[in-house]
Amino acid sequence: MAFIERRFFFWGSLAALLLIGLFITFRPRAVIVDLITIDRGRLDITVAEEGQTRVHDVYVLSAPIAGHMRRLDLHAGDTVTALETVVARIEPIDPAFLDPRSEAQAKANVRAAESSRALALAEVEQAQAEVEFAEREHKRANQLIRNGTISQRDLELAERNIDTSRAALSTAIAALDVRNYELERAQAALVSPIDTTKSLVDCDCISIRSPVNGQILRLLQQSETVVPAGAPLVEIGDSRNLEIVVDLLSADAVKVEAGQRAIIERWGGDRALEGRVRLVEPFGFTKVSALGIEEQRVNVIIDLVSDAAEWTRLAHGYQVDVKIVLWEDDDVLTVPLLALFRDGDRWAVFVESGGRAERRYVEIGRRNSLDAEIVEGLEAGDRVVLYPSDRVVAGVRIAKRV
Repeated sequence: MAFIERRFFFWGSLAALLLIGLFITFRPRAVIVDLITIDRGRLDITVAEEGQTRVHDVYVLSAPIAGHMRRLDLHAGDTVTALETVVARIEPIDPAFLDPRSEAQAKANVRAAESSRALALAEVEQAQAEVEFAEREHKRANQLIRNGTISQRDLELAERNIDTSRAALSTAIAALDVRNYELERAQAALVSPIDTTKSLVDCDCISIRSPVNGQILRLLQQSETVVPAGAPLVEIGDSRNLEIVVDLLSADAVKVEAGQRAIIERWGGDRALEGRVRLVEPFGFTKVSALGIEEQRVNVIIDLVSDAAEWTRLAHGYQVDVKIVLWEDDDVLTVPLLALFRDGDRWAVFVESGGRAERRYVEIGRRNSLDAEIVEGLEAGDRVVLYPSDRVVAGVRIAKRV
């Protein structure tokens, strides 16, 4: 009997060890997961979009008349003073070159004007001779009337002749002036661009002055050229008076109100800047996205409220990232969106309870791109599973990833 008992004990122990080994080998292992402890904290609901800085008031100086603009001596960034700094000068346009026929006609007109002037000059000389003769006749008539040789009527005739001859001289002189002007006009038709280039050293130019104090933002035309009336030349503005314009989707713009806080990031500085929404423009516009989709956009204007010393390097046309805060609270129970999943028409999470996964349905409130507000279903201190895979089911053993 002792031998049989020893054999039974040996084989029984061996079978028990085998069963224990099989149990350890094939028992379900805990699923390795990422766990996070939720707590109450800050939650911001924002609308994010790229924006652009711009000077609040940009003045575009244009040419008041068509003319020849001299090269601008100013450069972008130069400081200008209102009504003092001359930004641009415009002078008369050079005449065009004459074709051979027009030049021949102009020269013929000059010769005709010279002949008319010579004729008018001869008429003046003739009138001067008539005046001199009438003066001598009047002098003799005065001597003869004292001697009683001629009648009073003859004296009056002599006086009339002198008046008539003087009037004729004035007429001839006026006609000579007309012929001189006609000659100048005919000669002006022969003026070429070469003649004006040689003569225009200090011409009468129209000076365009800066309307405000500020800086040159951009030179739209710097080189010397002929400009038409109304051609834009220079943009001027005060870079200390900056604002930010953000074009939001119309669906996001309806959530934005004047006075809401804005956070300006990725502008080049070490810290984010603070802004305040000043205006949501009352009209939208169509913009084609990078994917070729037409979108309705609305411009939102934001004023910088941070100390100006913090953003002195910003200027007109710089790109920034803007977050407009629609809602914010410092005491909100939040859970990462990566822990949430849909179970039918309800939101749920897996909560670690005694080393196993417990499915728990939750009700969420506001949410942003990272976190969601928990209205019901969780409490501060609960540990939830991040990135729950299909291996995580209710009741499965879980272990935190090291």
